[in-house]
Amino acid sequence: MLKFVVVVVVIAVAIYLLVRMSERGSSGGGGTRRPLFPRGPKSPQRPMGPDDDPEFLRDLNERTWRQRRRQSPDDPPAT
Repeated sequence: MLKFVVVVVVIAVAIYLLVRMSERGSSGGGGTRRPLFPRGPKSPQRPMGPDDDPEFLRDLNERTWRQRRRQSPDDPPAT
């Protein structure tokens, strides 16, 4: 039983060291390395839904405005 615990601890330490080294990256080599487990929240690359898309909302507002103008052409222009 003691041998099993020692083996598990050695494997855990080895995994910890590998992850730690991958987070630091190499100091040389000219390239940047991405960490195995990046920290912080990822910003979305694109809107998740149509209500988050400013272009969609702008187009929706323009369509609504045009429909309202077509429905009430008899109203005098506001001055």
